[in-house]
Amino acid sequence: MQPSFLLHLTLCGLATTLSALEPCRIRVVDAENGWPVPLVELTTTHNVSFFTDNAGVVAFDLPELMGVETWFHVAADGYEMKADGFGHRGFRFTPEPGGEHEVKVTRTIIAKRLGRLTGGGIFGESQKLGDHADWQESGILGSDSVQNAVHRGKMFWAWGDTNVPSYPLGLFHMTSATTAVRPLDSFEPPLKLALDYFRDEEGRIRNVANVAPDDPGPTWVSGYVSLPDAEGRERLVGCYTKIEPPMTSYRVGLCVWNDETANFESVEVLWDKKDGGSEPKLQPVGHPSFWTDESGKRWLLFGDPLPTIRMPATFEGWRDRKQWETLKPQKTFESAEGRKVTPHRGSIAWNAYRNRWVTVFGEIKGDPSMLGELWYAEAGSPLGPWGKAVKVLSHRKLSFYNPRLHPEFTPEDSPVLLFEGTYTHSFSGEARQTPRHDYNQILYRLDLDDPALVGVPALLAP
Repeated sequence: MQPSFLLHLTLCGLATTLSALEPCRIRVVDAENGWPVPLVELTTTHNVSFFTDNAGVVAFDLPELMGVETWFHVAADGYEMKADGFGHRGFRFTPEPGGEHEVKVTRTIIAKRLGRLTGGGIFGESQKLGDHADWQESGILGSDSVQNAVHRGKMFWAWGDTNVPSYPLGLFHMTSATTAVRPLDSFEPPLKLALDYFRDEEGRIRNVANVAPDDPGPTWVSGYVSLPDAEGRERLVGCYTKIEPPMTSYRVGLCVWNDETANFESVEVLWDKKDGGSEPKLQPVGHPSFWTDESGKRWLLFGDPLPTIRMPATFEGWRDRKQWETLKPQKTFESAEGRKVTPHRGSIAWNAYRNRWVTVFGEIKGDPSMLGELWYAEAGSPLGPWGKAVKVLSHRKLSFYNPRLHPEFTPEDSPVLLFEGTYTHSFSGEARQTPRHDYNQILYRLDLDDPALVGVPALLAP
């Protein structure tokens, strides 16, 4: 190879490096409070889309549009821009390398989106611009619905099927992490939740609930709660299900966390398909809550969203099926407008600020999203009756299922109520998956002193 040719290649490489364009920062904020808004899609007229990260930022880097006046369509669940005369919602500006542009959107929902809790690239756009360089990737790209429990002074988290970078099939026997019981320094975005995952000896996130290693199918754990036993020890427990195609149970059992090995272990099989019979209707699943009745007896309630089973709030009460009692919650809610709302899944919690029990739940066959419409309601007792419901979160089409309240994250007298759920294209009929966000957990905030919710107690059933 001739020296002159080598010099030519070197100069070409140098020119390429020197001509690399610095991205232009586009920041999307809520017009009401200036908070960054995650999960906003900006799309050019030639159909290139960008999605804001947890800092509400897009690093725009298309070389063909640098220095060119450019229109961006704006689309987001729960946030919008005013439509122009042709019905287009968006903005135009001229992006420049290293430039900045701020866009204000109007919130159309009661809940405020704080950001993504799981997955990869939570600050991926900002990091292209040199911001949030201290943020550490977890190694997880997607996590199905969450379970939480306060156990031995920590908040324990567990997720269902989990996506990883190395192969299309990921982890299917629950992944888990811990945080402080109150893990957030602020209830405003940008949201940063540092999860301490359970990992193997090589540092990879691992399964924690492979209770039957030789048996096929995923393992799902629900009814995740920490209970005192007769000797005063705290025991982290759950109800597991072994899954076979298409998505049905073939075994249900009880499992207990081994604090030494940091794994769940089966302690009892409640039902196995091979033994015949029907799957038991009475199972300690869903999201638990503790309740002391008028006589002073403390109960453990399980529901999804409303309680369907109760038992003494002890490890022994949980282990003894003879102490389980069936509850029959109301089957529907009534909206403030007077229509029936059929709940899908959700959770309940006592709220000291409202001095009532509260719930956030999804709707079956909602509109416009089949599994993406979320509602809020209140009651004087966890057993009901529950008052009229107010819609607090809506999606154009995609699903947002299995919402989980986080009452432990905030001070007891706080008007802030936090909940998360699984954002995904699954069950929606939408083929497109939102980059980075699909099949992950997103946290929302309800302000219980919001005028849209202040009147809810007046709507409560007697």
